Amino acid sequence: MPRRSEAVSIPGGRAEMGTDAPVFEADGEAPRRRLTLKPFALDAVTVTNERFAAFVRETGYVTDAERLGWSFVFYQHLAGGADQYPRVQGADWWCRADGAFWAAPEGGASNISERLDHPVVHVSHVDAQHFASWSGGRLPSEAEWEHAARGGLEGALFPWGNREPDDRSYFPCNIWQGDFPSRNTLADGYFSTAPARSFAPNGYGLYNCSGNVWEWCANAYRVSSLKRAAQMTNATALRDGWRVLKGGSFLCHRSYCYRYRIAARTGNPPDTSTSHIGFRVAYDL
Repeated sequence: MPRRSEAVSIPGGRAEMGTDAPVFEADGEAPRRRLTLKPFALDAVTVTNERFAAFVRETGYVTDAERLGWSFVFYQHLAGGADQYPRVQGADWWCRADGAFWAAPEGGASNISERLDHPVVHVSHVDAQHFASWSGGRLPSEAEWEHAARGGLEGALFPWGNREPDDRSYFPCNIWQGDFPSRNTLADGYFSTAPARSFAPNGYGLYNCSGNVWEWCANAYRVSSLKRAAQMTNATALRDGWRVLKGGSFLCHRSYCYRYRIAARTGNPPDTSTSHIGFRVAYDL
């Protein structure tokens, strides 16, 4: 399998970033600002299990989750129920699952044999950088990611425009439907990840910029604010080397994690791996 996947050209020039109507002000979504970007290329889809497996076969690479021996898995996805797994305090839908890594997404005897075209998950920022280098690319900057995700639509909330997904009839991406975290109606057809090339692409030909899996960006995570809470977040992020993630995931819902909007963002330490984090690769032109 080729190292470089099907990438699409993203035009440079004037671009926008952020929003003047932040939902999570503490995340640093605001303000909306203009900047200039060089043209670049970006994978049409997130890196798949099949492509990541080719990387591992060629290089022998061992991910952070494999070295650690465990990763975080959403509790409803664990075989045999979640009672046997330690929960995350304050977010008890996350369980520490021994043996969970990219090729065994739910740990134990789970495998990816029927999910080769799905996004690879349980990849840390460190893992993603190694893969990107192997493929001849790099991780996109946050500004590049937002510019590409808008697909040429100025001011758009989502890659397809401003129409809100709902739980009943409009499913443009893979997110949660129902009552998080207890009941997922699966109205969009997916309980976990969807194939990387699912739903309609945006105006630049990119798939699943919203929902499915969070995507690592190259940037360090910082919040531009003088508020005490922001300064405390920045101190922690600087100490632990947090990196930016964009796009939300299959666990997002407007009632809980309304972060499948293009301007939304979050941050995590670079060794973080979970069952809803993936990435796509950018390339210089």
